[in-house]
Amino acid sequence: MSTSEALAEPNRQVRARWILGAVVVNVVINVAFFAPINILIGLQATGIDPANKEAILTLVTACGAGVALVANPVTGALSDRTTSSWGRRSPWILGGAVLGTAAMLFLSGATTIAALVIGWCLVQAGCNAMYSTITAAVPDRVPVAQRATVGGLAAMGQTIGILGGSVVGFVISGNVAVGYWICAAALALGVIPYLTHRNDPVLPAGHHPRFRLGTFLRGFWINPVQHPDFGWAWLTRFLMFVGNQLVIVYLLFFLTDVIHHPNPAAGVLVLTGLYAVMVVITSVIAGRWSDRVGKRKVFVAGASAVIACAALIMAFFQVWPAAMVGAAVLGIGFGAYLAVDFALLTQVLPSAAARGKDMGVVNIAAALPQVIAPALALLAVKFLGGYVALFVLAAIIGLAAAVLVYRIKSVP
Repeated sequence: MSTSEALAEPNRQVRARWILGAVVVNVVINVAFFAPINILIGLQATGIDPANKEAILTLVTACGAGVALVANPVTGALSDRTTSSWGRRSPWILGGAVLGTAAMLFLSGATTIAALVIGWCLVQAGCNAMYSTITAAVPDRVPVAQRATVGGLAAMGQTIGILGGSVVGFVISGNVAVGYWICAAALALGVIPYLTHRNDPVLPAGHHPRFRLGTFLRGFWINPVQHPDFGWAWLTRFLMFVGNQLVIVYLLFFLTDVIHHPNPAAGVLVLTGLYAVMVVITSVIAGRWSDRVGKRKVFVAGASAVIACAALIMAFFQVWPAAMVGAAVLGIGFGAYLAVDFALLTQVLPSAAARGKDMGVVNIAAALPQVIAPALALLAVKFLGGYVALFVLAAIIGLAAAVLVYRIKSVP
């Protein structure tokens, strides 16, 4: 393909087969993320040191998120420069799957904190290479008028992956190794549908100037003064993911220590299932509705407010039935949010030639909360009043995001 074909704004709707492949990649990435985060690492942390399980989980997830902060934008930027006959994005999706699969197999035998940290960092490196490039493929191939619809289907795939992670945690009956083997198999097989129908334009050699490290690194700074809408979109996404992460990061421990659920792993599965059903419904509906009316901000702000309500339910009604209601409300809000906010973000990217890098910078807004939220959660639970303080903090952050999205001017 010519340079213009590789970098031009897409104007032809993508077909169902391409969308299905992209959705499946999102599914397996999120299985690989959330089976360990929600269940497997927590079980391993408990086995290593029950008295300090929260601190171990916080350390492991924070280190992995630190790797994600680097891997996501760097692999996105490198994919922008890739001139493979497979296209710009596909080689990185394949390579990330290989690394993530190997890391999962390593984690299956991890029995020390150091091994958990190393293994989880490798998983984050591989899966974020996949995530940055499958995300960049959307503005590469999907026209603006179809993006919220595709974003909703991608959000559905993410949620199915989160639910799949909880299913893995439930069915393994405490056998952590089996859980990691299932995740490894999912990663290895899940990229096949996309790679066999990838429709990934080839960038001709020589399009980009010669690689210089200093120039490459400086490119990650996107000046919010020069690109204010991108800056506000990044900030509101960051706040929303902090709030969401605060709600879910200690879910297993919340069910164990506060709700006193007789089977916390099963409880996580039930709550995740309710959440997933609502996300699947609202992500598809809100995505298509947003594309139809051509508006983004009202959907994003409304969804942010709904997520804040879910956190308040969890804060002040700490019983099992209320937890189920809170999970359902959270799913309603987050499904609509994921679909429409993704479309909004693709419309404020600074450069068509650097979509992978720019979407990688966007993805930092989702990865950085994995570092910050566990630390905030530990502070809230241990020193600021327990789980009430934790969930109230999540609600405040969500409401702030709902207000700030209206600072974006170029998108209706």
